[in-house]
Amino acid sequence: MTRVAILDYGMGNLRSVEKALERVGAEVEITSAHACAESADGVILPGVGAFPRAMARVRQLALDELVAGRIEAGVPVLGICLGLQLLFESSVENEGAHGLALLDGVVGPLEANGYKVPHIGWSPVDWAHPSRLTEGLGEETAFYFVQSFAPRPASDGDVLGTAAYGARFACAVERPPLYGVQFHPEKSSSAGLGLLANFVSICASPDINRVAPFGAPSH
Repeated sequence: MTRVAILDYGMGNLRSVEKALERVGAEVEITSAHACAESADGVILPGVGAFPRAMARVRQLALDELVAGRIEAGVPVLGICLGLQLLFESSVENEGAHGLALLDGVVGPLEANGYKVPHIGWSPVDWAHPSRLTEGLGEETAFYFVQSFAPRPASDGDVLGTAAYGARFACAVERPPLYGVQFHPEKSSSAGLGLLANFVSICASPDINRVAPFGAPSH
């Protein structure tokens, strides 16, 4: 059975993610122990709350080094909600903070153009290109969002999906073996379970259709 570690740094919707992963056939461990996460087939970085506090907790537990090491080893990593935002260089939320800098770009306020913030509810996601993460989900898929901020990737090539709430924003990224989604797949019914099942499949065979080593250009 494919083993997935959910990183626990005190700011995540851990149990819901755990139950959703178990439903799609994964063996799941919620942990902050490096040895446990390093023995898993895949890693999920969840997150709910403020970016600066989350990064302080991540660094306190040296999970920044853990995530970077897993990616360097070719192990699939999925950031969910705030976990996606932490993958970028920095955020302006509250006093601002540096992120994991695994993807180029910054996190800023959601440009809602008069819509109520936070954005809470279902929005359709348009996929920029085919991906193992979105296999079987169709060209446009509705997912459940809760957000006030959104990432602004520096490279269009990292953007896997976009959604609109006042203005269009990036809500899914990939640079295999690194993936991230702004929405909550664990709260997104069958579509969310499908995406998580795809991630588990990637964890079971991470090198299939691998475009390039992390950090290297695609050809």
